[in-house]
Amino acid sequence: MTATNQEQITVIAPVAAGQLADLEAALERAGQDPATGLIPFGKIPGVHFARLVVIPAFEPAVGPAGPAWLVLLMDCDAPKRGRLRQLVSLSAAGLDDVYRWCEGYPAEGARTPAARYAYLRDHQAPTAAVYVNTIGRTVNQIRAEAGLREEIEEFLDTRSDWSAMSATGVRSEIQQFLSGRQDLAWALRPEAKASLRWRVGNKLNLIAGSAVLIALAPVAILGAIPYAIQLRRLERSDPAPRITPDEEHSRRLGEIEDLVSQNQFTAFGELKDGAFRKYTAIVLLKLINFVARHRFAHGNLAGVKTIHAARWVFLDDRRRVVFISNYDGSLENYMDDFIDKVAWGLNAVFSNGKGYPRTRWLIKGGAKDELAFKSYIRAHQVPSQVWYTAYPDLTALNIENNARIRAGLSGDLDEAAAAQWLKRF
Repeated sequence: MTATNQEQITVIAPVAAGQLADLEAALERAGQDPATGLIPFGKIPGVHFARLVVIPAFEPAVGPAGPAWLVLLMDCDAPKRGRLRQLVSLSAAGLDDVYRWCEGYPAEGARTPAARYAYLRDHQAPTAAVYVNTIGRTVNQIRAEAGLREEIEEFLDTRSDWSAMSATGVRSEIQQFLSGRQDLAWALRPEAKASLRWRVGNKLNLIAGSAVLIALAPVAILGAIPYAIQLRRLERSDPAPRITPDEEHSRRLGEIEDLVSQNQFTAFGELKDGAFRKYTAIVLLKLINFVARHRFAHGNLAGVKTIHAARWVFLDDRRRVVFISNYDGSLENYMDDFIDKVAWGLNAVFSNGKGYPRTRWLIKGGAKDELAFKSYIRAHQVPSQVWYTAYPDLTALNIENNARIRAGLSGDLDEAAAAQWLKRF
């Protein structure tokens, strides 16, 4: 079973003037069966999560307005270029049904596979920051390890009493069972490593990023005091109104939540006016991207273990930001988890958005005003009209546990370690 890193596809297309209602109707059709329907994400190998979501038009108090955007997001196993080509080859009619309502999409007679691919490729956008629960864990691995656990549990159930056998003895019986199954013998081999090319590239990224941080440290130290003074001035003067989400808006969001073990989350906001807030957000998201890749790359984002994948994307010349997440459990528990464990991180990023609860020194306050924070989040959330997950019944903790079961099948375990391993069933 080959290991590979995950990659993100982000396609942002402007909705043509006056065509939003038609686009939403097309998305409703596509959303009826996101796995095998008009746009069959489930037929594209290596896709963990995918969604199509409309971000409303930008209507700022000052400055030029912007269109509504149709945003396509895919979290997939590398290479993403191949996944995008597969999307085009499998979804011609579905893509035409949806994207014909976007500016610049090929006219009816010109909708060839090459033209569709070129449109999506040319409308790709970079991510400002990305978090992946466990880098290198593929869709095939996740599904196979879930099936492995079920097979082992079924084998254990065939014998009513294992109490007379030692833990190492039970493990040996499981290993023998698997070795006799051609379709399961792979589990006795250690998990494959990521390619040498990716590992070298990742190490070079760590070295280069660390060098940049070290080089900029003197500048940051010199600028800390004037930055802090300006920060506190803005924190005291920036409006922080209490935002109450619309009841109908909350109802629509609730209709698409808690349907499977996972949930989807999409929220957007306008950055506060001025270069100070804009560049604070840019720098912080670059830091998050770097730290998430090298420090929080295995199932734990500063204590939060329920996120499968998340990313931040800038819109409208970096005047707005979209946050996208795939997570376990209810939204209420998700927000509580963040408030309890990484409220400072929420504040550092989201306090640069208009209307966020008032913060102090960038990381204090803010999300600690629980009711204000939750109302702010709900008001800025939008429903994903199309959402696909490759393993809807598996939580991040399930996936990690399954991986540890597989890992415990190879190598040597003493009696105590084997007993601990068996508790995973």
